[in-house]
Amino acid sequence: MEETTQPKTALVTGGSRGIGAETVLALAARGYDVSFNYRNKAARANDVVSQANRRGVQALAVSCDITRPEDRARLFAEVRQWRSGLDVLVLNASGGLEKDALALDPDYPMHINRDAQVAMVDLALPLLRPGGAIVFITSHWAHLYGHGIQHVPSYEPVAASKYAGEQALRARQQEFAARGIRFVVVTGDLIEGTITPKLLERSAPGLAANRSNQVGALPTAAEMGEAIARAATDATIADGRTIVIGGSLESLLPEGTAL
Repeated sequence: MEETTQPKTALVTGGSRGIGAETVLALAARGYDVSFNYRNKAARANDVVSQANRRGVQALAVSCDITRPEDRARLFAEVRQWRSGLDVLVLNASGGLEKDALALDPDYPMHINRDAQVAMVDLALPLLRPGGAIVFITSHWAHLYGHGIQHVPSYEPVAASKYAGEQALRARQQEFAARGIRFVVVTGDLIEGTITPKLLERSAPGLAANRSNQVGALPTAAEMGEAIARAATDATIADGRTIVIGGSLESLLPEGTAL
């Protein structure tokens, strides 16, 4: 009998739109079966599944709010039923600008951007195979939090909490490495056509145009998704590396400040 090769499998959080959807499709184009969660809008999620299927792989979409323990448990139960293991975990889902969520819970940014990220990793680790990768997605403003850069006031709690999430996971790199799992961070500039710049424009009109004038054309969601998929699947990308998409990190720092 011929030996069958087990398909590579990924889980992407927040995979029904924007960067998450593009990451799902970039992984599918590399031959990965891809599972992803979405909070609502099942029709949009099903469209991403269909697009992944057309690339010759299988996809699974699960409705899940990653801030809810019962939802996380159900997500991983469905993923385990679908596939026996994972090769990639992409931590893309984030939040903190949603007015309704903030009205109910002022600490919502920290709950989604730090606590939920750590909880997702804890659930994924038993499934992640040696040689796999965890990829944490952040923004330049969050990655550089505490370096004296200027923040749009509404985004500062998001930046602080995403920074806390990144640091909480970086503190576990030795644990991941002992399991044979790489940890990589992908940080993006303002990403053209995604929801975050649109929300920030309400309190900082001209933000995207000013940034584009400073650094040139802003990256697209498709470019960001491609970079994330490459970080997740290219074993030559070193453990702990930060991959920068868009303008340089230095372009945001106060003059005379070094990383």
